[in-house]
Amino acid sequence: MTAQDFRKIALSLPEAVESAHMGHPDFRIGGKIFATLGYPNRACGMVALTPEQQEFFLKAQPRGFTPVKGGWGLRGATQVRLRTAGKGAVREAMTIAWQNRAPKRLLTGRV
Repeated sequence: MTAQDFRKIALSLPEAVESAHMGHPDFRIGGKIFATLGYPNRACGMVALTPEQQEFFLKAQPRGFTPVKGGWGLRGATQVRLRTAGKGAVREAMTIAWQNRAPKRLLTGRV
């Protein structure tokens, strides 16, 4: 998984847009961040999961996913180690993060 792969997955989700936050790229739906890239370093990304969702990915791919340090990680923010995380798992985690933030009209199929 590369940074470009991560970006491509994020932008493939309906109405996702790339923006920036604190000097690194982020990906938003309806103005809400569901993923970031390049923090704390270029080898990482982040997906905004719930603590329960985070636990699933930590168990499934402990080398690819880890909690973000501090309170954000306790609330489900999950770091993605780009080199070791599988594309399929990242796509699944990113889709879930997108669903966590997406407006209801997108989730129900009403546009």
